[in-house]
Amino acid sequence: MASNLYAQENIAPLTQNSMRAAQTPQKQSASKTTALTLPFFEDFTRVSTWPDELKWVDRHVYINNTMGVNPISRGVATLDGLNAGGTPYEPNNVNALVFGDSLTSRDFDLSTYTPADSIYFSFFYQPQGNGFSPEVQDSLMLFFKKKNQAWVKVWSRQGSALDTFRQIMVPVTDTVYLNDTFQFRFVNKASVNTNDDVWNIDYIRMNTGRNLYDTLINDAALNIQPTYILNDYTYMTYKQFLADPNKERASQHSAYIRNNYNNSNSFNYSYRARVKSTGVGLFTAGTNNINIPANATSTVTFPTYTNTIPFITPRDNYIFENKYYIESLNPQDNKDNDTIVLDQEFYNFLAYDDWTAEKSYYLNLFPTLPGKTAIEYHLNEPDTITGVQIYFGRQVPMAYTKYFSITIYNNIGLSGGSDQIAYQQDFLFPQYLRNDFFWTYKFDQPVVLPAGTFYIGTIQPALANSDSLYIGLDANRQGANHLYYNVVGYWQPSTVTGALMIRPVIGPIIASGVNDVIVNKQAAFGISPNPSQDYVTVKFDDYKPADYQLTDMQGKVLMAGKITSGKKLDIRHLQAGMYVIRLISEDKRIAPQKLIKY
Repeated sequence: MASNLYAQENIAPLTQNSMRAAQTPQKQSASKTTALTLPFFEDFTRVSTWPDELKWVDRHVYINNTMGVNPISRGVATLDGLNAGGTPYEPNNVNALVFGDSLTSRDFDLSTYTPADSIYFSFFYQPQGNGFSPEVQDSLMLFFKKKNQAWVKVWSRQGSALDTFRQIMVPVTDTVYLNDTFQFRFVNKASVNTNDDVWNIDYIRMNTGRNLYDTLINDAALNIQPTYILNDYTYMTYKQFLADPNKERASQHSAYIRNNYNNSNSFNYSYRARVKSTGVGLFTAGTNNINIPANATSTVTFPTYTNTIPFITPRDNYIFENKYYIESLNPQDNKDNDTIVLDQEFYNFLAYDDWTAEKSYYLNLFPTLPGKTAIEYHLNEPDTITGVQIYFGRQVPMAYTKYFSITIYNNIGLSGGSDQIAYQQDFLFPQYLRNDFFWTYKFDQPVVLPAGTFYIGTIQPALANSDSLYIGLDANRQGANHLYYNVVGYWQPSTVTGALMIRPVIGPIIASGVNDVIVNKQAAFGISPNPSQDYVTVKFDDYKPADYQLTDMQGKVLMAGKITSGKKLDIRHLQAGMYVIRLISEDKRIAPQKLIKY
């Protein structure tokens, strides 16, 4: 269920996970079928996006370090209402209550154990995290598999609001489980499209010689993502950074250490920085010490280093690897979570977000007034804006016909002033590709801006089908969001926590790294004559027939079928007005076209 912030700004669940959609899980290998043994441990530190195939047989949950709030250690497994492709399990029925994600272990050989070995299974769980809370009809369940292959539900919790991570202990002492094909499985039940029903799981353990009160962890871990070395931006161009590095560098950067012992302890910690591509060292900190209370997370800080890497070319991506680490007190504890790495990347855009969307943001529009967003950015020297990247949140029904404009402002009319528009590109449509994090809108003409502040955002027109356009919100970015909105004729500062995922592109629109926009072929597509009264010719750069749809401005499909480039469509039966024609292709980006019938 979307939350309502003063009826103008709204937050909705994330109904697409592009991090999962953009990465296809690896196929299972026959060599990965060896049975698991005790002790078993998993805290999701060593993997990302997909579960470790050495331990898990399915690929439904999302492994990440952004959805959990103060996790036990770095990395959680997130169960929600989105499938392995990052889209809803039930995309059409907003009232559906369905089984969502599952996390199933590989087989264990427990045939040599008896009840006297006292095997216990434990894990931590958290509802909501940085997403939306599961409702009371939703649930998280744990199943064990018996010798006869039947699954037994051994634990469950109904949905609730955000809570701390809580540990659960479950015995595995019944002889029906002590066989050579034992498995366990987590499953969630989700109200699809009503809520994204987030559950986070962390720190799973199973071993002999335990009991109901064996809840001590005796482990220290780096858990929350460290902060960036930039003062405000998450990403920026290296050229803009070097134009005023003292302003752009934060005075300090932070890492987070969680003491999971049942008593306070002192820990040694440090960090080092290097250029990722060359290994050239940037900084090495001395060893520091901190005392942390029992079961608590503390922040450790470091002064930001001064880099000495020169700028060469805009097409070079500069990545500084910052590695933080602690020294373990207990030789038996998990060493993987003693280290955490955050890359400070310099790309060809300006951004406040960190690539991950946890929620969606949209505006409620008044029928006769447009809705506007404007995000404040700055340049340290004159530069050229060549386009904008936008992460659109999927919604039901999809927003293919909700057209909008992108606008660059030299200034916006705060406190009774007027907007100063530097550039505007109209009649754009949201786009959703399976493999894209962001969709790039290249400007028809580059925009040269002076050094200083500018604003970039969207305009959703009045008296149109463009309300409630979902844009990704990076909810775990806690700094100033620099966002303003206008739905009643004047600008107001946003009250939303997080970064709206709209980025200005500086200079050439190029691929910028491993986790970058996937650049597909852009198909040329045109219709003529336009406006037209009777027939229009559809042209596009492909010899194969393409699927097309002609809709009204409310999204109702009026004509559909296959068409070959150069063929005509008969529109004599349509009433005078404005329409949208879309071509649908699996391997090309094809922007919709506006058609005017007179």
